[in-house]
Amino acid sequence: MTAVQALIAEDDPVSRNLLERVLSSWGYEVVVTCNGEEAWGWLQLDEAPPIVILDWMMPDLDGLEVCRRVRALGLPAPPYIILLSARDGKSDIVEGLNAGANDYVGKPFDRGELRARLEVGRRFVELNRELLETQRTLEIQARIDSLTGCMNRRAILERLEEEMARTERQGSLLGVGLIDIDRFKLVNDTFGHATGDDVLREFVSRSMRAMRAYDALGRFGGEEFLVVVPGADSDETEGVLERIRLAICSAPIVAEGNEVNVAVSIGGAVTRGGLIDGVLRAADDALYQAKSCGRNRVVVHEQESTMSAAGEEMNAAARGPFV
Repeated sequence: MTAVQALIAEDDPVSRNLLERVLSSWGYEVVVTCNGEEAWGWLQLDEAPPIVILDWMMPDLDGLEVCRRVRALGLPAPPYIILLSARDGKSDIVEGLNAGANDYVGKPFDRGELRARLEVGRRFVELNRELLETQRTLEIQARIDSLTGCMNRRAILERLEEEMARTERQGSLLGVGLIDIDRFKLVNDTFGHATGDDVLREFVSRSMRAMRAYDALGRFGGEEFLVVVPGADSDETEGVLERIRLAICSAPIVAEGNEVNVAVSIGGAVTRGGLIDGVLRAADDALYQAKSCGRNRVVVHEQESTMSAAGEEMNAAARGPFV
């Protein structure tokens, strides 16, 4: 069993030494403090002990106040606090629990009782840790495209929103690219969807290697991907997008035993901030131009003033879907 760290806060040296010996014999890694102030210092650390035994009556900062301060932190993984006191009336127990203690043990303590309550605390800590890990895993899964492993649409749009806000604060530039795999429907129709899925995964792998470490790639929908290129002017944005294009078309993608020649059309836009819809429209316009000019190329536009909603609907209707 892995040793669990337990903090003791006890101003009486006899009780403190007894607690330290007993907990150490039970396999706990014991952190010993002599008063509430010292315990409070430990409990503010990022890696604070997960189990805490606090004496109620201590000078300056008593156990109750330490409980209140810890709970006020609102930690996602709070320590399990056992309050230790000779005050064992029902009203005292209620007061201690209301202050934020998880459990209460009277003094002098019974070893069997203390050990059992510590085991409850250990299980609480382990279950809470597992719950937080599960939540983190689910949060990651909610932001990742399950097929390709890159960001999904929600996550890449959130990243774009963050970078747009940073651009406005710092007065910097931001590049954006919309990538469409040329004639991807033909890949699926010719080789099957399993091959198409492999092509999408290899597209992401090659693209990620071609990008800068701080650029971001997300699946925007189907075979269309969004690239966020922070701090890039038109030339830098075009450079990143061109490296991606070359990485894709430079060699066939081997999938399901087939060699598939793949090319991409990329529309880029550069902005100094504003509305996300505006820069996406500019990138989409550039992508349309790249497709219209024969595909397998990069076109980058400076973002212009936002089109009217009616004008954009007319443009979108005139284009029709790409294949």
